[in-house]
Amino acid sequence: MNKILLLEDDTNLGPSITKMLTNENFQVTLCTTIKEAEDKIDNSYNLAIFDWMLPDGQGIDLLKELRKRGISIPVVMLTARSELIDKVIGLESGANDYITKPFESRELLARIRAHLRAAFTSHLDDKQGNEIIVNQIRIDLEKRVVTKENRPVELTKMEFDLLVLLATHPSKAFSREEILNKVWGYDNFPSTRTVDTHVLQLRNKLYDHLIETVRGIGYKLVVESK
Repeated sequence: MNKILLLEDDTNLGPSITKMLTNENFQVTLCTTIKEAEDKIDNSYNLAIFDWMLPDGQGIDLLKELRKRGISIPVVMLTARSELIDKVIGLESGANDYITKPFESRELLARIRAHLRAAFTSHLDDKQGNEIIVNQIRIDLEKRVVTKENRPVELTKMEFDLLVLLATHPSKAFSREEILNKVWGYDNFPSTRTVDTHVLQLRNKLYDHLIETVRGIGYKLVVESK
């Protein structure tokens, strides 16, 4: 489950965003002061959302401090400051995105998913080696080529990304919502039914037993014992 730290002191907006993200299967830590966020945030979080003006300072200053400390998680600034110069300062200070209030919840969720997907792809690029070998399937991460028993298998972009997600976490059960958050781009607004369809396509193209349905949760990749 993706972890998000939300720094927002508005007593209505903070809980509202927390509820929305929790319903989308995110684990949310809500902080209302910079001191509270500073004590909790680290690289174990997948993403952070910062308001600009807080009771004990500015979110932009916390952002700068995090980058100095080597905390590289995506940070989205969520603020009422809409001047161009504020956006420039925010982005140049290390923010990955800048959303002005008022905003649509759907847009915020879409951008969060986009940044999580980008972070996931970047993580794959940083992995030692360019191949994943599981069962009799070879996945070339650099060339984005999949072979089954030394024969190439043609996959769509999303089929490939879904396979990589499962293959990099063998035997780990992912919920459908987690898969959506990690694999799908924000401009598609897919449903969990989309995940089911892509799992079926992977089973048809690779092995029927490769991806197991975990009742009440979602899916996991099954590693054959040698």
